[in-house]
Amino acid sequence: MRQTKFTLLFRLFALSLLASLLLLTACGGGGGSGSSPSATALASFFNSQPRLVTSTVPANGDINPYGVAIVQQSMNKLTAGHILVSNFNNSNNQQGTGTTIVDVAPDGTLALFALLNPNNPPASACPGGIGLTTALVALRSGWVIAGSLPTTDGTAATAQAGCLIVLDSTGTPKEIFSGGSINGPWDMTAVEDNAGTSLFVSNVLNGAVAANGNVVNQGTVVRIDLQMGGAMPSIIAETIVGSGFPERTDPAALVIGPTGLGLSPSGDVLYVADSLGNRIASIANPRTAALSAGIGTTLTSSPVLNDPLGLAVDNNGNIFTVNGNDGFINVFDSRGKLMGRKHLDKTVAPGTHSLPGAGTLFGLAIASGGGIYFVDDGTNTLNIMP
Repeated sequence: MRQTKFTLLFRLFALSLLASLLLLTACGGGGGSGSSPSATALASFFNSQPRLVTSTVPANGDINPYGVAIVQQSMNKLTAGHILVSNFNNSNNQQGTGTTIVDVAPDGTLALFALLNPNNPPASACPGGIGLTTALVALRSGWVIAGSLPTTDGTAATAQAGCLIVLDSTGTPKEIFSGGSINGPWDMTAVEDNAGTSLFVSNVLNGAVAANGNVVNQGTVVRIDLQMGGAMPSIIAETIVGSGFPERTDPAALVIGPTGLGLSPSGDVLYVADSLGNRIASIANPRTAALSAGIGTTLTSSPVLNDPLGLAVDNNGNIFTVNGNDGFINVFDSRGKLMGRKHLDKTVAPGTHSLPGAGTLFGLAIASGGGIYFVDDGTNTLNIMP
């Protein structure tokens, strides 16, 4: 979401999870429940230090890591506990042109999971091409689904609707979902259980390009219910469960609009990072809703929020979100009470007047064994708060 045409030195401060966590991220889905951590546990959480896992730059030079998803089940090239990361920019730092998903082992070993050729089917059918966003999920069934919001030259003027790309467990693209309510898929979460498999996708291009930088209240969140019994996933139904979120194009960020998504442990609330609204919204009964809840109910509009982007929910119902404009992570409980915050990245872009850490944080994921993985777009790295 942020240009990175300079080399950033970084200082990372973070936190460690003391409770066992189920994977519930802005880039994946799951479920779970439990009591809130104690004040002592949270204090330890915020006083611990993170660790660099590895660079996320593959051999082709793609940069600007966005999506983060943790593999839940081993199958072919997928190994449980490994982390998938999608890259938004190509080696020339053009936004909306990244074509790679890398696989990272917990020890930092980097491997290429997928390199998508926009000229080869099925990727060639994606409207506008390939530019992988934060929308990334790894399903237990072995399917990986990635969002594309492509450009031809890295500018919002050439941004197109994009698609969702369905890859098998070998990293081979098998099909795409496009059209309908999919228009600039920016982030995604998923849920899989006996009731079925559903994707929740935030979309940021509804009228944004035509508005030429002006705010339009047309951002959406769509639920996509999938049929998983066949040779490949297929769409049963698409339902817009949230609409009217502010969005706009931006010369530095490409586009700003509703971003991170996360489900409560019971699955009865969907949280949305309303980036331009500087708030966390909640949508009730997202799995069964037949109509849009509009912009939802405001869980919190705390002044600590400053362009909230990536969002994750732990199995205690605590909501973690990172700020795009100042490098902070904020933690709220399910009532919207601020539990704490931490400055993860304090670097200042040379030659700018931006706040320390601006433009560096985006995707994050909570692992089942404990720990929060997050990408740093300024340094093109994956990091863990152990």
